Amino acid sequence: MARRRVTKSGKNGVGNITKLCSSESWAPRSKEDVIKDIEGGLHTYFVDAAGYETTVNVVNRNGTKHLQTTADTTSKNNLDNLPDC
Repeated sequence: MARRRVTKSGKNGVGNITKLCSSESWAPRSKEDVIKDIEGGLHTYFVDAAGYETTVNVVNRNGTKHLQTTADTTSKNNLDNLPDC
């Protein structure tokens, strides 16, 4: 299992994360593939921004799976707040 650092995120026009990005060879990775990676125990993803590290999780809202970081004391490491990729 690899631990993958996320530095950018792709978003659609309504605030949903569509992909995760990094300067690493695995990126970009679609939301669907990231969900499979996390749920299958293949890889974990994390954001480390402004000195705050947080894990990327799969959450289910109204029957639809989404990507979201674990809540902490800053919004700088939220997927929505990362630069676009």
